[in-house]
Amino acid sequence: MYDVPCGIHNRTYVQELAIVRTRARWILLIVSGVLFLMIPYYVRESTLTIINTMSIWIVAAIGLNLLTGYCGEISIGHAAFMGIGAYASAILANNYGFPFWFAFPCATLITGGIGLIFALPATRLKGFYVAIVTLAAQVITSWVLANWKALTGGHEGLAVPPPRIGQWVFDTEKSWFYLCIVVVFILGMAGKNITRSNVGRAFVAIRDNDLAAEVMGVNMFKYKSIAFFTGCAYAGAAGSLWAHYSSHITHAHFSLHESIWFMGMIIVGGMGKTMGPFFGVILIFLLKRIVTYLVPLFSSLFPSLSLQASSSFGLIVFGLVIAFFLIVEPRGIAHWWDKFKYYYRLWPFSY
Repeated sequence: MYDVPCGIHNRTYVQELAIVRTRARWILLIVSGVLFLMIPYYVRESTLTIINTMSIWIVAAIGLNLLTGYCGEISIGHAAFMGIGAYASAILANNYGFPFWFAFPCATLITGGIGLIFALPATRLKGFYVAIVTLAAQVITSWVLANWKALTGGHEGLAVPPPRIGQWVFDTEKSWFYLCIVVVFILGMAGKNITRSNVGRAFVAIRDNDLAAEVMGVNMFKYKSIAFFTGCAYAGAAGSLWAHYSSHITHAHFSLHESIWFMGMIIVGGMGKTMGPFFGVILIFLLKRIVTYLVPLFSSLFPSLSLQASSSFGLIVFGLVIAFFLIVEPRGIAHWWDKFKYYYRLWPFSY
């Protein structure tokens, strides 16, 4: 409801289903897109590095949002699947000479297929028990990546070549900015359309009440498997991007710690909302940057505290932010954004 400004009415199903529905929205979207594409010409490379990293993490967060936010299948092993995608892409590029443009979709499908293996027990479980299955995936994957030296390089990791088109190599922050933006846009729109389809409605039905959904004819095995495949495939796509972007990967990049960060991102951003992963990733990355500047100040103000206590300041802030949103606004930043949109769409009758 309240999807269009006050005084504008949908007269056809095409208008009702359109994502961008008014001329004003199209103009705003085009202007915002042009301004956003000009960002590399006005910011420093360090800022572009942050934006590129956020873009890759947004791709992974979209997948987790589909799996946990929409389908209700709690996953605390999302970073492990991102690692599978990263190593799959690196191995295909190094050992078999696959270009990035072929290794990327292959790594995405491989990760989705491995996600289906862990979906088999998860389809018969729910809640806390699904979380334990994904935790097992995290532990097993981390052990394999660290100890299968012949394939993964062990603790030393793997070097990964950058993408290239002919003689043009994606080895600058500016070139990666445009590549990441295109991938985020395509996969973001794909995720949006999944949530608007029959599959997305089945996800929501399972999340809200799986017993009622099953009675109504929703095939639990089928749709939970689709949710795991889709969520893990998005993680694999993000992992492939990260591998070629960072040029060197190790198993430490995909630890349980990172999986917890992913859960925090979608909680803060808003689970079950299209914009949730975007808001969550942006806020968490901003918090990390703020904490980076605050830790030295914190150490100087409280010199009696140990260095370890000062370095843990970021985790304390992260925990407080998660607790704040769980108590004050469990629907996340995306709900604030929705309320803002409802206000201006109904203006001047927003009361």
